[in-house]
Order: sequence, then structure tokens, then C-alpha cells
Amino acid sequence: MQTEKILITGSNGQIGTVLSDRLIDIFGLDNVILTDIAPNNHRRGIYEKLDILNTAHFQELIGDYKITQIYHLASLLSASGEKNPMRTWDINFNGLLNILELVRKNNIKKLFFPSSIAVFGDTTPKVNTPQDVPLLPDTVYGIGKVAGELWINYYANRYGLDIRSLRYPGIISHESMPGGGTTDYAVEIFHYAVKKEKYTCFLKEDTVMPMMYMEDAINATIQLMQAPVENIKIRYGYNLGAFSFSPKEIYNEILKYFPNFEIEYKPDFRQQIADSWVKRIDDSKARLDWGWKEKYSFEEMVADMILNLRKRYSKETDTEKIDLVY
Repeated sequence: MQTEKILITGSNGQIGTVLSDRLIDIFGLDNVILTDIAPNNHRRGIYEKLDILNTAHFQELIGDYKITQIYHLASLLSASGEKNPMRTWDINFNGLLNILELVRKNNIKKLFFPSSIAVFGDTTPKVNTPQDVPLLPDTVYGIGKVAGELWINYYANRYGLDIRSLRYPGIISHESMPGGGTTDYAVEIFHYAVKKEKYTCFLKEDTVMPMMYMEDAINATIQLMQAPVENIKIRYGYNLGAFSFSPKEIYNEILKYFPNFEIEYKPDFRQQIADSWVKRIDDSKARLDWGWKEKYSFEEMVADMILNLRKRYSKETDTEKIDLVY
């Protein structure tokens, strides 16, 4: 049987950092190729610097490593994307088109494309959001994801490619920091709490959004990619959810561990983005088709985040500070 050779774009990102390690555990150190446009930040694995818009170099890597699967994670996120819409469109959309053509021409067996709750907008029901709804996002990141969903669905139907996709909610992780998304506060707040520093939240206290713990996001991704092809009924992006909360709710839960923790709310431009997104997701199609089920509840996620960040910061020295993303 042919050994799977996996290439990950955007491997330095919040999801890519954790997913890379998990895929190396599954497929072996020599069978997972990590790529990013930034310098390597991984502890282990084969790393190649890659600009996803450089089609010739991408083709070389596919040929050199005999790639059979691609996990395409490289993108600019929602908040960062609004600072430079044209560059965001170029990377997020044109980069995907490059990869779709490379997958088609090289007979790549599987492609994973991460979509997002950013595809939803004011035309979408915000509570128990169904799988199929009108999509009218307010950000260039969301626009790119909607266009991406349409194109991967087209390539899957037109060329018979095995392309799989999830609409990720906000991802919370103690292993990696977020990189410019509207849900970043839900990670930042833990770092401030553990460091016993006051946190300034960039969203209103009652802003509810769907979230998920990183371990569940990684499990869902791998479960989707390993599911039998006949179980994959949706190609353009399965709704995916676990729990929803507001900044006030997560603050109150953290208070159980840090009673003196303080927070203030100073909404910025990200508030408008968050207001256009949904509050709770109906992911029943994913649960029915390939058996999705989250492991962590909201309370279990908070407890595990605090446990792991306490360990992380206890090892920190004066010369090894952990930078926060603002």
C-alpha cells in the first residue's frame, strides 16, 4: 500500500502548529512536510519555506516529496485581513485556486480546506444556524471563504476530487497563539488571568460566538479526513460546533480559579465583525454523516486551559518570555 505523503501549508499558524504534530504522530516524521512563508517554528519534522502563490515552487515540492494529501491552512484571518483587503484576497482566494489546479493536475488523493463561521453574515439565522443558509459576510476573509467553498465544491463535482472542509468556529488553544482573528480574545484572556494581569477585551461583554477547544478541532479534522468517502455528503464545508459563550461568561468561569482577576471592555473594529457572525451552530450533518462529537465542554475547556497555562508559565524564566498577540 502506498505511504501517505502529506503537505501542510500555513503550518506555523494556530491550527497548523498543533495539527502538524498530530499528523506526524499518525503518519511518521518522514511523511509530513511542513510549509509556511515564515521561518520554521516547529520542534520536529521536515520544513520547507513556501509562498503558496509561487506555483512553480509548490509543484516542485509536490514532485520531490511525492505528495498524496494536502492540508491547506495558509491564510490571513478576519481582523488582520481587514487591514489589507487586496492582499488578503490574493493570498486566501488566489492561493486556493493555485492549489486546486495543482491537486487536479497531480492527482492528489485528498485536499483539506478550512472554512469558517466567517462565511455567515446578517442574512444568516444566528441561533442554531443550519448547514444551508444565505451567506453574505462583511469581511474580505469571509468573502474569500464563501468563494472558496463554491470553488472546492465545483472542483469536487467537476473533476471528482476528494476535497473535504469544515466551518471552524473560534479555536481556543494553550499550545499556540491566534494570529489576528475576531475570536482571539478567548485565548488572550487566559494568558492574562494566569499572569495575574488585568485584561482589556476588544468585544462587548455580551457578544456570543461559537467556540471549540483545539483538541476537538484537531480531532474533527482528522476524523473528517479519515472518514470513508461514501460518508462525505457535503464538500463545501460542514458546520462544526461545540459550545458558545460571551466574554462575560468566560470571565465569570475564570473567576472561579482567579477571584481577583479583572477585566474591562473596550470594543474596537472587531466588534462589528463579531456582530455579523452567528451565535450557535447546528452541526447535526457532521454528527450524522461521519460521527462528529466533541470531547470538551465549556467548563472542561476552561479547567484544562488554566491547568496547562499554569504549567507553561511556571517554566518561564526572565529571558524566556511568552509574547502575547494583540
